Amino acid sequence: MMKNFTTPYYLIDESNLLKNLQIIQQVREISGAKSVLALKCFSTWCVFDLMRKYLDGTTSSSLFEARLGREKFGKEVHAYSVGFSASDIESVKEFADKVIFNSMSQLMRYQSEVRGLKLGLRVNPGISYSHFDLADPARKYSRLGVTDTEELAKAASLLSGLMFHFNCENDDFENLSSAIDHISHHYGPLLKKMEWVSLGGGLFFTKQGYPLDRFCKKLKYLSDKFGIQVYLEPGEAAITDSAELVTTVLDVLRNEIDIAIVDASVEAHMLDHLIYGTTPRIASPESGPHRMMIAGRTCLAGDVFGEYSLNTRLEVGSEVRIADAAGYTMVKKNWFNGLSMPSIAVRRLDGSMELVRQFDYQDFKRGLS
Repeated sequence: MMKNFTTPYYLIDESNLLKNLQIIQQVREISGAKSVLALKCFSTWCVFDLMRKYLDGTTSSSLFEARLGREKFGKEVHAYSVGFSASDIESVKEFADKVIFNSMSQLMRYQSEVRGLKLGLRVNPGISYSHFDLADPARKYSRLGVTDTEELAKAASLLSGLMFHFNCENDDFENLSSAIDHISHHYGPLLKKMEWVSLGGGLFFTKQGYPLDRFCKKLKYLSDKFGIQVYLEPGEAAITDSAELVTTVLDVLRNEIDIAIVDASVEAHMLDHLIYGTTPRIASPESGPHRMMIAGRTCLAGDVFGEYSLNTRLEVGSEVRIADAAGYTMVKKNWFNGLSMPSIAVRRLDGSMELVRQFDYQDFKRGLS
C-alpha cells in the first residue's frame, strides 16, 4: 500500500501508458492514420498532458465529452452522438471540429445549424467483430449507423467523411483486413467523394504480437486508394494494462470456499466485468496454491471479482490489486450502496506518486437531490 494512500484507489502508471502511446505514434508515422482518443472509454484528464503528445485529439459520444476534449485535451475534437438534442447541437458546435451524426434524420435536421464544420455520418456496414451481442454494432435491429447505401449517396454532398465503428476488442488482423476490403468494395464510390474516413475503435493493435507492419500497410492502402485521411479511435488500445484498482481485504469468511471481501466493488468500480460476465485479472498477489474468491462489499449477491489461486492466503488487511483497471472503469464508476468512491492516483514517468483526486460524502450528496 502506498504511504498515505487510503484504499480503494485507481493507480494509473504513466510508464505503462506510454508503451501503448508509442505504438500509436508508430502507427501514425508509418501509415499516416491519425488517432483520436475515445473518451467513452477513458476520460481521466490528469494524464492528458502525456497523451496529447501521441494522439491527434479526442472523439466523444456526448456533449460533455466533446467539451472535456476541447478544454482538457485541446486538439482535434470529433463530436458524435447516437442522438443529439437541439440544445446539444447549439453547444457542441462551439467545441467540435467534426460533428458526426448517427442517422440521416439527425443529419438533415441539424446540418444547417452546424454549417462551417466538417460533417460526418456513421455507417453500419452490416459486418462486425464482437465477442458479445451486447456490444455488437451490427447486431439485429442495430440503431447504430446508416445501412441504406442509396440514402448515403444522396447525402454525400453534405459530408466530409464517414465513420465505420464496427469492432469491439478485435485483435484479429485477418478479420480486420477482410473488413477493410469489404468497405472498400461496397462503399468505394462514396469514399472517393470524402476527405476522411474513421475506422472507429475496438481495434486491439497495441496487443503484444499484433502485426503492426501489415496493419500500417493496410491503413495506408485504404488512404492511398481513395485519397482520404484515415482516423482510428483508440480507447482500450490506448490505455490497456496502464492502471490497477488497489484494494484492501476487510473480511475473510468461509462458505465452501474462502471468500475475501475487499473495500471496492465490481458493481460500482469495475462495472464492465459485471455487465459482460468477465473475470478481471489479479495483478497482486501472484498466482499460487491458495484458492480464494475475491468479492466486493456491496449488498449485490453477484458482486464478485472472481475465483483465484494465489501465492498467499488473503487475510484482513491484505492488499489486492485488480489489473487492467483503466478502460470503462472510471467513466462508469457509481455510488451504488453509497460506497466510498476510489481515489485516482498517478505514478508519473519519473516514478513520483501523485494523488490527484479524492471523493467524499459531499460528492455523493451532490449527485443526488
